[in-house]
Amino acid sequence: MKNFRIEAIILAIGLVLLGVFIQKGFKTFAERDRNVNVKGLAEMEVPADKVTWPLVYKSLGNDLNALYSDIKSKNQTIIDFLKSKGINAEEISVNAPEIIDLQADRYSNNNLPYRYNVTSVITVTSDKVDLVKSLITEQGELLQKGVAVTGGDYRYNVQYEYTGLNKIKPQMIEEATKNAREAAEKFAKDSQSKLGKIKSAYQGQFSISDRDANTPYIKKVRVVTTVNYSLED
Repeated sequence: MKNFRIEAIILAIGLVLLGVFIQKGFKTFAERDRNVNVKGLAEMEVPADKVTWPLVYKSLGNDLNALYSDIKSKNQTIIDFLKSKGINAEEISVNAPEIIDLQADRYSNNNLPYRYNVTSVITVTSDKVDLVKSLITEQGELLQKGVAVTGGDYRYNVQYEYTGLNKIKPQMIEEATKNAREAAEKFAKDSQSKLGKIKSAYQGQFSISDRDANTPYIKKVRVVTTVNYSLED
């Protein structure tokens, strides 16, 4: 009988310990699945640091040799204008002219007084964004020199870019992560929990867009980070 009592006591103690371990196991398992997934946003407005400006003009005529001479003269007029305003030679590129033979086009009007329609493009690519912006408003001076710069063709729009993303990346990632943590802390407080360690994080892609249609030379840089925190009692 004595031996049965000892065995019963040992069995009871074992069952108690087993219950404690099971309880702790369930608690650990439950806490392991307790987490909060939040997003943090960072935005910054920056001025464009690169501009591409196509200067486009058209020439009409019937004599290709005469057109060639006219294009050569007008190209030089544009180049001289740009250099006189502070644009360097290496920032100027002259594209091959685009020639359309209207007589060879079956959809064209054969009664036109000219045969050839030539489109010429000189492109300025520069980091002198403010200078180029001012020259765009002064291009009327070319009209006085006999060069009519045209617009309206979507292929030859002025393009502004921002190339200094690597300089502001660390600052923006830090801000986005901070915003994510603030959101996680608010969630933890509302759920009567404490915020634990980061379990996983995803930076997301940076996007660069125009601030609006009227100011394409001001860029909006944006990044969203996704952070997964554990929650503790």
